[in-house]
Amino acid sequence: MVDRPGGSPRAAVVGTGLIGGSVLLRLHGRGLDVTGWDPDTATRAEGRARGVPFPDELADAVRDREVVFLCGPLSSLPETLLTVAKHTGPDCVLTDVGSTKGGIAGFAAAHDLSDRFVPGHPMAGAERAGLTAAVPELFDGAAWVLCPAATGIERFRTLAALVIDVFGARVVPMAPDAHDAAAALASHIPHLLAGSLAGAVADADLRDAVLGLAAGSFRDGTRVAGTPAARTVDMLLNNRDQVLAQLGRVTGLLDQLAAALRAGDVATLVGHYQRARELRLTLFDRELPPVVRGFPLGGDVDGELGYLLSLGTAGGYLTGCRVAAGTVTYTGHLPATPA
Repeated sequence: MVDRPGGSPRAAVVGTGLIGGSVLLRLHGRGLDVTGWDPDTATRAEGRARGVPFPDELADAVRDREVVFLCGPLSSLPETLLTVAKHTGPDCVLTDVGSTKGGIAGFAAAHDLSDRFVPGHPMAGAERAGLTAAVPELFDGAAWVLCPAATGIERFRTLAALVIDVFGARVVPMAPDAHDAAAALASHIPHLLAGSLAGAVADADLRDAVLGLAAGSFRDGTRVAGTPAARTVDMLLNNRDQVLAQLGRVTGLLDQLAAALRAGDVATLVGHYQRARELRLTLFDRELPPVVRGFPLGGDVDGELGYLLSLGTAGGYLTGCRVAAGTVTYTGHLPATPA
């Protein structure tokens, strides 16, 4: 973790559903001084039963904290950010876990909070919801996007070290717009596809017969359709432009496959599925050797920021961030150059 007097930071988690609850339980399990808050009375009671302080008032939960995770619904984040910023000191690091980044990053900049707020998105989750579904191991090995900015680079370093050292996640530094474009294909469009497949079966005359035959293909293809509907819609609407833009790529390929199927074009069909198979295998077999880079703390941050953003855009990530002797040292991983 980034070296600082007093050891680990005092933290708070605002919104303790599946993601926020898992953040809270991991921090608590690692012995950090952490408080939680949730608008739901029963959830606060559940948190207290687990041994975590859960004040009834949001202001009491975040006062004197050094890091605050904002984990409520996407639509609630702007108002929550302003409220938490008002009740915390200027040195408190603020971050969120929302699945879109452009909107909240722009909102923070418009309210002069970019020096304190680091947009974030842990790429982990499940179709379950609520604090009772939370597990502290949820983020082990997961990609956790953080969006660095020149005005808040020190906050990024602090948060990156915390995410790596406490949560065991891989930090992926990305610009908000790059994140939203990539997340549309990696996460949001799969929700559309899963909902479409499940919806088609729900309306089919052979609905029960399909369910009787359903095995791995159907279960995997519809897994995220089990996500609470309101959460899925909130995510899709908040990234609507990118989802619709990237959806054109998917529907274009579907049209090509349908045309090849009608024409009995074996070569086109085999070529497509061979390429798809190679991509799928690459997902589990990427080589990303570590490379250590250092940047002087008192120097121009443009080089450091450029390194971070290029790392994430290229499919890389960080597994180390240390500040010592006037230098910040990153352990980064980049995909091996294809032959």
